[in-house]
Amino acid sequence: MKVDHKRILIIDSDSAVVYELFSVFIRQGYEVETSQCVREAAQRIKDVKFGCIILDVDLPKMKGYDAVSILKVIDPEIQIIMTAKNNNMDLEAEVRKQDIFYYYIKYFDREELIEAVRDVFQKRKKA
Repeated sequence: MKVDHKRILIIDSDSAVVYELFSVFIRQGYEVETSQCVREAAQRIKDVKFGCIILDVDLPKMKGYDAVSILKVIDPEIQIIMTAKNNNMDLEAEVRKQDIFYYYIKYFDREELIEAVRDVFQKRKKA
């Protein structure tokens, strides 16, 4: 199924981050939904076709990198951008083992995340 709209699902338990990212991507012209947990997000992915998921590493019930395989079973074509507030070599190694599109550290320039999302939809357009 081809993605007709530029839909993003943000999965992050930090409501301030969710609000900020929601605002940023709405202004960029994306349709944005949010979730604070993987279970809720997985149900939503069954109902709606998203082009991109922005998934935080630190979620309350499971690590974001453990959720990647669950989300990919539901929609193998979904592109996931993993985010982390803090980074270290072990975390980065674990994240990079996953089938993700991009790994974004939250203290980097927000424009980098915006570009990664644009790249997701450019790639999907060509597919």
